Amino acid sequence: MRLLSVNVGRRKSAPYTNHPEGVTGIDKRPVDGPVRVSAPGPRGTAGSGLAGDAVCDLRHHGGNDQAVYAFAREDLDDWERELGRTLPNGAFGENLTTTGLEVSDARIGERWRIGSEVVLEVTAGRIPCLTFQGHVGEKGWVRRFTQKASTGAYLRVIVPGEIRAGDPVEIVHVPEHDVTARMEFQAGTTHRELLPRLLAAGEALHPEALAQARKYVAEHGG
Repeated sequence: MRLLSVNVGRRKSAPYTNHPEGVTGIDKRPVDGPVRVSAPGPRGTAGSGLAGDAVCDLRHHGGNDQAVYAFAREDLDDWERELGRTLPNGAFGENLTTTGLEVSDARIGERWRIGSEVVLEVTAGRIPCLTFQGHVGEKGWVRRFTQKASTGAYLRVIVPGEIRAGDPVEIVHVPEHDVTARMEFQAGTTHRELLPRLLAAGEALHPEALAQARKYVAEHGG
């Protein structure tokens, strides 16, 4: 298990974003050398956990519980076969392109050590948006990505430090529950009956997912 690339994006104008200023940082590219990773701060006021990485729409992206986004190279390869086109590392706007790691099926609260010092914790799957669809340039992309549910994973920073392409990834903690990033994503989108099961992950869940699960249980039981 290792990092194939560390990817950062610059703020740039794009016709497909709904940002008030028409800008986005989704176009992320691999970088050479070490990149500093740290908790950026609360969502709404803080962006990416990676130094030099632009997050433009702070309403929906960035912050401590979405500090880093990881996606498996194996899933990019699967999409390459389906779409019939090349998808370079960073193509889905991910900060970390990994190999040998079950990213979408990582458990909420699972912790990864990357390199010698950085520790990250899985919080949620990634919900696709129209900016993502415009960036990928595929018709019906939001629906297709949702149906496949290979979401990748958002992570919070537990121990800051530097990472770089080629660093080993070690799973240092696996919770006892069975709530994965994929399940969290499906519970919030296509299979809301799964929402009560998310509560087993507790405070490790992204706060919005936890609130959604608690609300569902209060209204419908579970």
